[in-house]
Amino acid sequence: MKRSSGVRLCATAAVGALSLALVTGCSDGGSKDPGGTAKPAAKALSATELKKLIVADGEVPGYKVAPVPATRAKPITTDSALCRPLARVMSGLPPVEAAAQTDRLATENQTKGPSDKATSMKDLADGKFEEAIHTSLDRDVTTVALASYDGYGAEKALATVRTAVSGCANGFPAAQAGTKTRFTKVTEEKATATGDGLVAFTATMDTGDGDPAPVHAEVVRTGATLSVYFTSNLGAMMDKKAYAVSPEVVKAQQAKLK
Repeated sequence: MKRSSGVRLCATAAVGALSLALVTGCSDGGSKDPGGTAKPAAKALSATELKKLIVADGEVPGYKVAPVPATRAKPITTDSALCRPLARVMSGLPPVEAAAQTDRLATENQTKGPSDKATSMKDLADGKFEEAIHTSLDRDVTTVALASYDGYGAEKALATVRTAVSGCANGFPAAQAGTKTRFTKVTEEKATATGDGLVAFTATMDTGDGDPAPVHAEVVRTGATLSVYFTSNLGAMMDKKAYAVSPEVVKAQQAKLK
């Protein structure tokens, strides 16, 4: 297959949460300075409470929900303090440390697998086998994290993402598990959810072979709790197909927070 090194890097990105896509950010809800508000400071939910609120298997149609595996839990790091909230979100983490947090991995069910006929050298020569592999990889993988904050921590944490989306538009250097890379751009995007505050973005990673690898993220505030969504789709990246944060996952999770 051609573009093997680029494909391998994309795979590492998708499986390890290192893939970034066009950065999506929107809405100004929750971005205002809370200093002048009259509402009482919020109290963070506990880790036990968050575990009851995060999506579970059987609650997202078309998806398998499971614990986040160690291969995907390795965080993306960056020397840029401004862009660090984006790196954390793309690692499936809250943008800044929270009083309590929990996470899950939602993987879209495979609807099509490699063709049974794609086993001969002739099939390989015709590119049918590669096409079947791309089809089998064309499914969303979304990390969902819930994080809760005391006081106005959730508003402030969301504001760091909004600031980073605009401030890191031209990209930033990053690394994961010792592998260095660069996100070439971060782009604002329309959020899937509704909430007290929203930021959605796409970040694009340079694979080194001229094949950009975009990933998508969305952060939603519901009171003192942030929902963090990070979606990658290896098959879509390889075939340069558009995709976004999984709307089914967002809908199911936000419904549990109302």
